Amino acid sequence: MSETKPPFRVGLTPDFPAEARGRYESDVEDKLGGVAGLTYEVMPSYEALHDYDAVLALKITANAATLAGVDRTAVIARWGVGYDTIDTDAMTASAVALAITPQAVRRPVAEAILTFVFALAKQVFLQDRITRQGVWRNGLVKPTICLEGRTLGSVGCGNIAREMFRLAGSLGFGRYLACDPHVSPAEAAALGIELVSMDEVFAQSDFVAVNTLLNPDTKGLVGAEHFRLMKPTAYFINTARGPIVREADLIEALRERRIAGAGIDVFEQEPPAPDNPLFELDNVIVSPHGMAWTEEISRDNTREACDNILEIFRGEAPHGLVNRAVLDQPGFQAKLARFRA
Repeated sequence: MSETKPPFRVGLTPDFPAEARGRYESDVEDKLGGVAGLTYEVMPSYEALHDYDAVLALKITANAATLAGVDRTAVIARWGVGYDTIDTDAMTASAVALAITPQAVRRPVAEAILTFVFALAKQVFLQDRITRQGVWRNGLVKPTICLEGRTLGSVGCGNIAREMFRLAGSLGFGRYLACDPHVSPAEAAALGIELVSMDEVFAQSDFVAVNTLLNPDTKGLVGAEHFRLMKPTAYFINTARGPIVREADLIEALRERRIAGAGIDVFEQEPPAPDNPLFELDNVIVSPHGMAWTEEISRDNTREACDNILEIFRGEAPHGLVNRAVLDQPGFQAKLARFRA
């Protein structure tokens, strides 16, 4: 009698029911529910990581300590693209792939950035406020601006930044600037983007958007020295990760009107304290790390993360693989071979 192969087990991290209820269930079922030989469930705890072949993670901390003794797991598939709480070297050493969902987040985050651009340029919140107070347009301290001929800059020139520039292409911006040590000038030029230094991005742009991952190299990357370079008429936008920016330096620049304003979707501490000084400033628009939290991103994050898992299930490298060095790990290749068999 042949031995029955155990099912490929997928665990969803315990935070899904609490933080994403109603946003993932139908798509997980649609992608994984009818797959023969595969089962899925919400994990009872993060400590149960070792019981699963694949983990679909909303939030997770993965390092040498949490991965100790985890031999079964082949992939952690992030519901999103940020992985600042995941040690990719430790993942590779443990023969576990990290996969993210770059296609799902690209458009929603790019749209969020441009929403801030328009809201800041047209002083949307101030216009709403003074109108409700019975003040007519003479209540505007300064006129609004048009985008035609302005310069749009980005710290980072990856997936989201490129989508931002693409969407902005019909708005009449005069220049597109970006800094990114991982992109060549020729590659940027082919996209209509000038690759310059970080200082030049801040000094020459009318709108500066942060579009880089949070990692040890980018933590605290943006600070007072960059805000001092900005034009007093320029705006700063962060929809990436809060700790990339030294928040105290941003607050000081806004208080002293060194820059015209900011659109902030992410904070150094999340959720931020109720007395965060950014909430007191009238030249800032804030949002709760939710500007890109669309119906589409919920659907597409889930579906793309499941696709990464299904590729592992078939014994293939996931398309959203981050730690590519894991492909050279005999232990990881053994896992893929087992799934193919």
